[in-house]
Amino acid sequence: MISEGMAEVLRSLRLSGVNGVAQASARALGAEGVALSVLVGPDRLAEPLWCHPELSARFEELQFTLGEGPAPDAIRTGSPVLEPDLDRVRPERWPALLPAARKMGVHGVCCFPLGIGAIRVGVLTMLCDPARPPDDQQYADATALAAALTMACLDGEHPDRRNHRTPGLNELQTSFLHRAAVHQATGMISVQLGVPMEMALLRLRAHAYAGDRPLGEVAQDVVARRLRFNDDKSGPHSPDGGKG
Repeated sequence: MISEGMAEVLRSLRLSGVNGVAQASARALGAEGVALSVLVGPDRLAEPLWCHPELSARFEELQFTLGEGPAPDAIRTGSPVLEPDLDRVRPERWPALLPAARKMGVHGVCCFPLGIGAIRVGVLTMLCDPARPPDDQQYADATALAAALTMACLDGEHPDRRNHRTPGLNELQTSFLHRAAVHQATGMISVQLGVPMEMALLRLRAHAYAGDRPLGEVAQDVVARRLRFNDDKSGPHSPDGGKG
């Protein structure tokens, strides 16, 4: 059974849509932070729709840059990934993410996939304090919120509203795609190296990680032709007026 606080969040979700419930969700869950990401584009990359507070946004960007962590695992498996104390996670599970998360100040994470069956639409991420791990009520509330967000993304309509519409998945894909440069850069690197898109994205992520830069920032350099990936031996370089 959900708490009264979460019941209020779900009522707000039905009336106002998926936007505007981030802070209320964090408060109802008793979480250090929350983030909702939806899968967009041909590569099905996780695009943040909302985050609260700013630490959640930074952690979402970290997972996106590295391509590893609890959110990618939850999306891949379709099952919740509950790690309220990252110090208890085996280092080899997320070798790049764990030290970076600790440095950032993230010490516990629980992720709940959004989807039905084989359909995946996104992930709800909850940041935790290991000193106050989530209890059964908080897990129940997070599960209920993930289910409601799933339906909001897939359906987009509520029978009790005539003129208010919750954004559906297609609207989320077109209205909140802030990482279009990553898709474009991946395609350019694929052509430059003659490799599949999946390998091109890995190369882009590796370069961003090695330079300790956000993935989107590196992608912008590729799109603007300030950075070019020549081959697997020499790696990327910054050409003078080079063409992608």
